[in-house]
Amino acid sequence: MKTNQLSLTFSSIAENVSITRLLIASVGAQMDLPLNDIEELKVAVSEAVSNAIIHGYQNNPNHIVYLDLDISNDTLKIVVKDEGCGISDIEQAMQPAYSTDPERMGLGFVFMQSFMDELRVDSELEVGTTVTMIKHFKQTPISSH
Repeated sequence: MKTNQLSLTFSSIAENVSITRLLIASVGAQMDLPLNDIEELKVAVSEAVSNAIIHGYQNNPNHIVYLDLDISNDTLKIVVKDEGCGISDIEQAMQPAYSTDPERMGLGFVFMQSFMDELRVDSELEVGTTVTMIKHFKQTPISSH
């Protein structure tokens, strides 16, 4: 089984969300995924990264966000980690429309859950949050002519 691992660290600024979207779209294209699956991956990744920047670091640009990808033939594992303030109540944070920021819709975790096969959120106050997302794909056999 062919595997590939990518790690990216970047400053906690909003401009880097679009870079992570481009990266995951490129990975999805290399995996030969349908456009709809790639779009869903882009949303899930950008929500996780945005949460790290907005909620984990309160938009302070002087921090680092970690993105790790583990790619195999039929599985994509995405880990987004911050070393920010942490989440006091993960269950509450994952409820639809819940947000600590009144300007936000509070649907990030809802999108992640709906677009990914597995979602795990680990968090410790004043230590940070790690979001692990896993997506399984059916590989279509390449026909030989």
